[in-house]
Amino acid sequence: MGDGIRWLVGLEHWMSGVVFARGISPHELAVRMGGDPGAVTEPITDAEAWDLGEAYEADGDGDGVVRVGEQEGWSFAVEYGDTGGAARLAEVSRLGAEAVRYAPMREHPPATVFYARDGVTLCGFGLGEEIWRWGQEPDLLVPDLVRGQVLRPDGAALLAAEDEPYTEVRRRTLGVVEQRFGLSLSPSSLKDARLPAYPVRPAPAL
Repeated sequence: MGDGIRWLVGLEHWMSGVVFARGISPHELAVRMGGDPGAVTEPITDAEAWDLGEAYEADGDGDGVVRVGEQEGWSFAVEYGDTGGAARLAEVSRLGAEAVRYAPMREHPPATVFYARDGVTLCGFGLGEEIWRWGQEPDLLVPDLVRGQVLRPDGAALLAAEDEPYTEVRRRTLGVVEQRFGLSLSPSSLKDARLPAYPVRPAPAL
């Protein structure tokens, strides 16, 4: 399946998050995330996307930017700055679409994964804290997490040893999400590929 997504664990301080969407185009993903279709840029690299932040801050719209593309049947949006991506996930998934969002963080608060379908956020959890789950169907991925040796068979306790590096625990969980949804994103797509970018107005508070 290519590069998968578990390698994203190594990018904790690099981006605000990445949203994957199935059933909509990259352009529609950007629009549903609050992107301004009238201000889309020419295709740009990651480094150039970071430089856009200050340009969108002066008019009060915030400094959020999303850069979008497509891989393995999923559209993706890389979030830079204040995009409000978590608050918009259900909106991204409306009308039969699916959406997965990964937000990188250090140990506390944890990195998170959320999944939404057809306008509803179904489940979400922190990586390394998968025993606490949210959403309309919080236990949706528990069987996958058990099979992936993240959770014990009862789903109520973590399987990892206390001294296991947190990065390894997170890679295992991202591997479960990767396999369940068939997600893949190459490092070159994030860093070097030239992709269109959209300024994003801040989302309403969660």
